[in-house]
Amino acid sequence: MKRDCSKIPYDCPIEATLGLIGGKWKALILDHLTGGALRFGELQKMMPKITPKMLTQQLRELETDGLILRHVYPVVPPKVEYELTDFGQTVLPILDAMCAWGRVYLDNVRGQDETEPASCACE
Repeated sequence: MKRDCSKIPYDCPIEATLGLIGGKWKALILDHLTGGALRFGELQKMMPKITPKMLTQQLRELETDGLILRHVYPVVPPKVEYELTDFGQTVLPILDAMCAWGRVYLDNVRGQDETEPASCACE
């Protein structure tokens, strides 16, 4: 389905990209989903600092923007999984570039003397 271009609030491609994957959590959620479908609780365990309310909000926005799919299974208790769409897969090179840039930045800021912290999702 083609989007109605009159409803797209962006003129700048960078602004559009940040509108879709910007913020504190969206890129991390997308990165975690690169390994396959995950349930809400699994995502929350991977990001212990995010509140359930914020995770729900971010997942809904990513779904509305067509980056992830939400699968609801008709079982008791309810089972819901999230996975990247084909469109969501196109964001992976951007996430890889962000990870590489962030790694160089952190190496420069930390210097060679400090020990490395636990690795993040992108590594």
